[in-house]
Amino acid sequence: MKFIWLYSVRLYLSIGMFFYFKKIKIHGIKNVPKNKPVLLLSNHQNALLDALLIATKSGRFSYFLTRSAVFKKSLVSKILNSLQMLPIYRIRDGWSKLSNNNAIFETCSELLNKEEAIVIFPEGSHNLKRTVRPLSKGFTRIVFDTLKKYPKTDLQLIPVGLNFEKAEKCPDSTSIFFGEPIVAKGFISENRNEDVVRLKAKIQSEISKLTTHIPPDNYNETLRRLNGLQVDFLDPKAVNMCITSGFKNCNTTRKSKIKGIKLFFKGLLILNILFPYLIWKRIIQPKIDEIEFTSTFRFAIAITLVPFYLLAIVFITAFLFSFKAAVIYLISVLIISLIAIKL
Repeated sequence: MKFIWLYSVRLYLSIGMFFYFKKIKIHGIKNVPKNKPVLLLSNHQNALLDALLIATKSGRFSYFLTRSAVFKKSLVSKILNSLQMLPIYRIRDGWSKLSNNNAIFETCSELLNKEEAIVIFPEGSHNLKRTVRPLSKGFTRIVFDTLKKYPKTDLQLIPVGLNFEKAEKCPDSTSIFFGEPIVAKGFISENRNEDVVRLKAKIQSEISKLTTHIPPDNYNETLRRLNGLQVDFLDPKAVNMCITSGFKNCNTTRKSKIKGIKLFFKGLLILNILFPYLIWKRIIQPKIDEIEFTSTFRFAIAITLVPFYLLAIVFITAFLFSFKAAVIYLISVLIISLIAIKL
């Protein structure tokens, strides 16, 4: 029953993402082992969408370490637990609660011993900046505690790079790069502190190759020049090469020549989902404090209010006119949506 639920949720989310994103490019999916314990370690730019992308595109039913704040309400907590999300506590949640992480880390070790997959965002928080921030050492504790308790575990570490064209905009495009597996046992020595430093450095280096990594120094100026060159942020290798070459070796993209057509169909789409659109624009969006959550809440509206609204219109159309008219209306809206998003 659990897998039927997870399959159903993943299928629904995948359909939602198909209509939400203009393009979703997946690279290196073969690097994710199917029958081994795996830690997927990713950069974190786009709040919950990062987790949803990995959940639907990694080929594994993963567990996710999620900030504890979202587990406060009982019903929400039950739903999140059913989706294999585990609460993780941070200093901002209070020093007294940090000890709760001990049980979560033990659970992670047990899951990995059972050859499950766990997703961690080792930067510790999300940020739209196109850079890989310093990693926290929480994931290293899981790695070394697991190998200490279960030394025969063939734990694989998969660096993941999430890339977005314009993370806060819609429609957006994304590319996901799954790096080559790193055998965790290779970082075991007699000095755990040194092992932690080496492992953090290795993972940060690998993630930085799989996503655009703009060094903190002169970040704004570098980003301005990259935007001016219209580089393809879905190709992090090329963008990083552009940066390291001093902007001498840069691939650029061409501006769309069908902007007017896209705006026309986007307008048609808004007219057909006007009620959910107004709720988003007038009620939800103005209350978002962190820009990183913009796409997450927009996507939530897209997969909840929009389908229910369209189904209501379909039923009303069928009742007032005919079933055939309702089907024609629904197909027309889906076509308009595809053109507005994918064009």
